[in-house]
Amino acid sequence: MENPTDPLEHAIGERVRALRLKQALTLDELALSSGVSRAMISRIERGEASPTAQLLARLCSALSTTLSALFAFEARVASPVARRADQRLWRDPESGYLRRSVSPDGLGSPVDIVEVEFPPGARVVFERQPSDRGITQHLWLFSGRLELTTESGSHSLEAGDCLFMGLEAGHIFHNPHDEPARYAVVLCRTKA
Repeated sequence: MENPTDPLEHAIGERVRALRLKQALTLDELALSSGVSRAMISRIERGEASPTAQLLARLCSALSTTLSALFAFEARVASPVARRADQRLWRDPESGYLRRSVSPDGLGSPVDIVEVEFPPGARVVFERQPSDRGITQHLWLFSGRLELTTESGSHSLEAGDCLFMGLEAGHIFHNPHDEPARYAVVLCRTKA
């Protein structure tokens, strides 16, 4: 999806490029390890494409980072308070889900908190990412209902339910219901 004027897309592209260069990876090497085409990575790095959550997850795995860490831009001054007005919002161009980075940036915490609003009918598939082994997440559903399929089985979640899962496992988020699902993801990047 095209979105050449969105400053967040440009910042995401710069962040992907910085992480790639920090690891001394060529575009071809990142393409090979992520399964994302060289051309698409180049367009993302130039801020000329709006990558989906699924595509960003594949890039993050290949760069040994998480979506939360990708959205934690280093230019911000570290503060123990992350004001709602300053929290980064990102909308997946494919499913329409809205992701808010809640945790304060730059404090070195291995825990990230993300708020998600998942629209009715939305479905997102995250492929198995073995390089994310040991990274875990809790999904705590505040409102609505959500269907989650993981390698351990299918889970129907209702408001108040919490599901624990490893990030490396493939999983499918689906909201087949008429109302949006709103939830928090508490992600721990400390690998065992």
